[in-house]
Amino acid sequence: MKLDYYAAKAQYYLNTLCCVKPNRRTGSTGNRDATSLFANTIQSYGYDVDATPFGCLDYVHGDSLLAGADNTYEVYISPYSLGCDVSAELIVVTTLEELKNTSCEGKILLMLGEICSEQLMPKNFVFYNPEHHQKIISLLESRQPSGIITATERNPDQVGALYPAPLIVDGDIDIPSIYCTDSVGEELASLSEEIFQLKINAQRLASTACNVIGRLNLDASDKVVITAHIDAYEDTPGASDNASGTVVLLLLADMLSDFGGDYCIEIAAFNGEDHYSAGGQMDYLNRYGSEFDRIRLAVNVDDVGYTKGRTAYSFYECPPQVEQRAEDVFHRFDGLIRGEQWFNGDHMIFAQSQVPTVAFTSECMPELMRTVTHTPLDTPDIIDSSKLVEAAASLDTLVRSL
Repeated sequence: MKLDYYAAKAQYYLNTLCCVKPNRRTGSTGNRDATSLFANTIQSYGYDVDATPFGCLDYVHGDSLLAGADNTYEVYISPYSLGCDVSAELIVVTTLEELKNTSCEGKILLMLGEICSEQLMPKNFVFYNPEHHQKIISLLESRQPSGIITATERNPDQVGALYPAPLIVDGDIDIPSIYCTDSVGEELASLSEEIFQLKINAQRLASTACNVIGRLNLDASDKVVITAHIDAYEDTPGASDNASGTVVLLLLADMLSDFGGDYCIEIAAFNGEDHYSAGGQMDYLNRYGSEFDRIRLAVNVDDVGYTKGRTAYSFYECPPQVEQRAEDVFHRFDGLIRGEQWFNGDHMIFAQSQVPTVAFTSECMPELMRTVTHTPLDTPDIIDSSKLVEAAASLDTLVRSL
């Protein structure tokens, strides 16, 4: 294998994906630049490319202001928040029960403590949406505050290294919202019933995005699907999450370009894993969900190539013979290790439909989540390009062995 050739390609793709402007958030110009790069590259290898647009929201924002009688406070605009300019009494709630019993119409509502322990699933999210999240959103919409402030603690398992993190990331909720640290929240809570001014300069924008799906052997009855999400969280270069997985797909598309087997190869850059609407996953399910019985194996690649540790693989809904075949292949690669299952990636749309599925991520994903995920620190220098080449080579070997 031309290791130096692929390593140079990997570094170029990684740097390019991490430098698009303003970033790779779904619906942005940078995101469209990234999908164009992906589409043009795999098309040059002979793949038939489907890049059908779907509708989504983008947003822009300026400054925010939260001011009391004697002070201003450091706050951040929640993604997809509407703008506002209001002066109103501050009301504080810490639990779902308190929210049920609070009248806050026309007031500024501060949420902190227990009620902010988990980032709320978007109200129309179909894959996972706990009942207590739905209750909180329903109560907020029925109580009609003029604005919401959420104070959050560190929670790397849910939002990575981002601190503070927004409790609400949802373009379907029409209440202006900001967020702050838990310490700022405690300071604000001591000023309950005082009058505050809340200004948010923000705007939602109707936009489009696309998945990019490349296929070889379109007419084959069975197929193998390999995916990674190409979008990134707001204000992060998204090197590990998930330019790294996207680079693996681009390398693999090159390696498999001469594939002459009896099934269809489908390489799919999903768009929207870090977007509240999961638009790419929904678009794929709506258009291709009826073909899931054709899939012999699905593979998802997310957060690979970290300079520390190895690439970890895990299995979902795999028959013993498929799992053993994959193990036999992966054992040939020193940088691969079997890891724990994880359930918050694009592979779950396949696993939940009982499709045999493999997921690749970093052995050190918990450390990534604590330190860099969803922050400006997720830069190309934390990625080892040789590990991306190895991941692609292992998948090339697996696909050819099936």
